[in-house]
Amino acid sequence: MVAAMGAFSVEDALLKAAAATLPVAEILILFGAGGAFGFACIAVLTGDRLFSPDVVSRPMRIRVLFEVIGRLFYVLAISLIPLSAATVILQATPLVVVAGAALAFGEKVGWRRWAAIVIGLAGVVVIVQPGTDSFSVLSVLAIIGMIGFAGRDLASRAAPASLSTSILGFYGFLAIVVAGGVFALWQVVPFVVPGVSASLALIAAVLTGVAAYSCLMKAMRSGEVSVVTPFRYTRLLFGIALGVVLFGESLSMSMMIGSGLIVLAGLFILWRGERAKSLT
Repeated sequence: MVAAMGAFSVEDALLKAAAATLPVAEILILFGAGGAFGFACIAVLTGDRLFSPDVVSRPMRIRVLFEVIGRLFYVLAISLIPLSAATVILQATPLVVVAGAALAFGEKVGWRRWAAIVIGLAGVVVIVQPGTDSFSVLSVLAIIGMIGFAGRDLASRAAPASLSTSILGFYGFLAIVVAGGVFALWQVVPFVVPGVSASLALIAAVLTGVAAYSCLMKAMRSGEVSVVTPFRYTRLLFGIALGVVLFGESLSMSMMIGSGLIVLAGLFILWRGERAKSLT
């Protein structure tokens, strides 16, 4: 899980670097195509079928839709706002997943966990600071991306068990290509031939993205959820460190307070969930 979070943070930094010279739509299309090719190769080597009736099941269609929303808006966010700020907002994803599981799947969430969800989302408000001079409407892009990723995670829980990690990864990255195509129609900015630095950044982003996704699935499928899930928050440390070191970003007091609320709320929800299981 730590390796996955580190790799995802490196992927974000590489995509942000590529966005300095390439249109976002082009980045999404090239990145998505590269990742889809990588997972297609893995599927062929492991004997998984790329196409089956389960691929077009309702949960998978919903998953692709949320993947498009999450990837499009989050890549826009990291290209336009500080990487550290986007990473911190992304950490609210588990809170939204818990709330969504209660509403969509009828999972029992007591008042304590609902209170923690509210506190964690309040942490996002502290970071964004709406109604103040520090507020940037661009930070809403990261919030929409976070909601998209939460919806993807919820849909993944309902996806057919017959679909392997490589198949989920393949279609997840194809969704990124779709996101790039949709944004290209909206933005209408001509594509450019990537320079050497942008090309290397995209290739490295694809490799780290495939590795991160594989590590994440390995952690979630082979380790105890209660043990590995807290380590998701190491992405916060990686993202902030890369933002400060590579892009010269600085941390505000509101960002530190907000991230603290988000992490504490997430860890409390996880603890309460495991405690409820032990009592039953």
